[in-house]
Amino acid sequence: MSQERTRERVVTVHQAGTATEAVVIRSLLESAGISSPGFVSAEPFPMREPPEGFLDTDIVVLESQAEDARRIIAEYLTSSEAVQIEESPAPDDPENPA
Repeated sequence: MSQERTRERVVTVHQAGTATEAVVIRSLLESAGISSPGFVSAEPFPMREPPEGFLDTDIVVLESQAEDARRIIAEYLTSSEAVQIEESPAPDDPENPA
């Protein structure tokens, strides 16, 4: 099944803190029927690198789906199901001795 190409504008609805968070949010949007292509080479979308002005942590959707996407993301981020990513201190971090 081929995806129909559209000339509709793409907008950024959220900037994830990490690439992992971006993948989780994109998957959440996809499950709600909102396409949000990533920009990493493993993604099956035709765009392999972020276009100028976009980052790989930017969550982008079609402008017509932006309001729904923002609502879904806000609900997710305020829910108890939101992914909490903890950073481990560097092994030689003097402020966090092992």
